[in-house]
Parts: sequence; C-alpha cells; structure tokens
Amino acid sequence: MAEIIWGLATSHVPSIGAAMDGRLNEDELWKPLFDGYAPAREWMAERTPDVAIVVYNDHANALGLEMIPTFSIGTAANYPIVDEGFGPRKVPNVVGAPDLSEHLLVNLVDEGFDMTVLQELEVDHGLTVPLSVYCPEPGDAWPCTVVPILVNVLQYPQPTARRCLQLGEALGRAIRSFPKDIKVAVFGTGGMSHQLSGERAGLINEEFDRNFLEKIETDPQSLAEISRADYIKKAGSEGIEMIMWLVMRGALGSDIHRIHETYHVPASNTAAAMALFATPSSEGSNPHE
Repeated sequence: MAEIIWGLATSHVPSIGAAMDGRLNEDELWKPLFDGYAPAREWMAERTPDVAIVVYNDHANALGLEMIPTFSIGTAANYPIVDEGFGPRKVPNVVGAPDLSEHLLVNLVDEGFDMTVLQELEVDHGLTVPLSVYCPEPGDAWPCTVVPILVNVLQYPQPTARRCLQLGEALGRAIRSFPKDIKVAVFGTGGMSHQLSGERAGLINEEFDRNFLEKIETDPQSLAEISRADYIKKAGSEGIEMIMWLVMRGALGSDIHRIHETYHVPASNTAAAMALFATPSSEGSNPHE
C-alpha cells in the first residue's frame, strides 16, 4: 500500500523561482531565504518520494477567470510549463502519475468531493516554485512524478478552511488505500500573509503567520475554524492561500513531527515560509536506495 512519508508547506512566490533561476542564492537580499531552506532540502533529498501531490492554485494562466473550479485534480501524463509573460521557466516539464490520479479522483468523489477533472493542464509558478524549493537542481527531470490538486483561492466564494482540512483528510485516506507500494509526499502551497493590490498592498502580519506556523502542526482544527473573511482581514487578500496548507496537513494525519521551518520577510512584497513535517513512514526509508 502507498505511504505518505512527509509533508511540505511552502510559499510559492514567483520571484523565488526567478531568484533561483537567476542564481541569486548568495545575493544579500535572497541569501537569508535560501539559507533557511537548506536543512529541509538536505533532509528531503535523503527521502525521495515516488510521487508528490502538490496542492496549489492556478493564477489565471491555465484556467481563466471565466472558469474557476473549487477543487480540481490533474489526471494527465505530462504537464507543460506555462508561459506567464516572460517565457516558460527553464525547468523540466512535470511528469504525471495517471494511475494514482485516477484512484484519488474516484475515492474523493466517493467521499463527497465533486472534483473537476483536468485531463490537460499547463502548470504555473504555483506548482513549479514549490518543486524548486524541494529540488533546486532537478537537471533534466524532476526526481518524482506529480499529481496536481488545484484549489480556488482567487474568486469568492473560496472553499472554507474547514472544507480544505476535510479534503486533506479524505486525500490521506485515498493515498493510503492505493494498492501499489509507493512513497508519497504532499505539498501545501501559497501564503503567507500578503496583499498585492488596494490600499493594504504590502500587508504582512507576522503575528498571524507565526501563530499559523505553530498551529498547523499542533492544532489544525483551530485554523479550520477561521472564516474566509478573517483570513483575508488578518492575512491579506492573497493570504487566504494558506487554506491550501490545511489540505496537506489533513492528509498527513495526527502522528507527525516538525523537521524544520523558516520564515522570511520580505520575498517580493510577501512573507515567505517553509515548514516540513515527517510521518512515521519517513524515517530510514528511501525507495531509491
């Protein structure tokens, strides 16, 4: 049966990808962020998953504002990198895991989550930046296949935080019921606090962010009780992306421990963070050894 070996929560700020692509790791503005990633990257490199399930949001690149599903899942064999205005990022195309995607789709629908099926999908920075946070030097191919799960955090009404946590719990059950012996990592992406436009543009709420970083491990139910209005009020119009971390957290289950976290301001005009969590299946296990 499939096992979940770790979960990664990470910001997917596009400028982080641009900084990595531009080899700015030692630049004085970026070095604190990338130094903060280093311990987690070392740990993850020793525990390579077969498949990464990446929970993210499209930024009106593959899906226009005329059609924004609440929850959707990619079932393709390949996911090309979309051109976001400056040419596609020079990273490998993303290889899918159709068998696992199909299994997850059926199980999630059977549990009451009406998933939109994306049989073709170009992926933007919401997915590629987290992959680069995990694996900064992929070479010609990412080290694992990927199942994309997309969440609407752009257009009202976004799903509630509670519904995202429930989706994660159902996702965890679906992963663990997959009959093949594979190792799976789950990514929750987006955030932390930021607002890109309006009179509050540039908003960063470090107190809210640090509380979220603590509670995502110890008390995710309390984060699930926060209304979408309060997420936007306290964390900014784009800070509501943090509800996607709850999908990851729900999938991991109760028996986890934190490996590493880092928090940095500013990355672009946002707060950026990473939190890495291990499950009991992670210790001493690497399917590629």
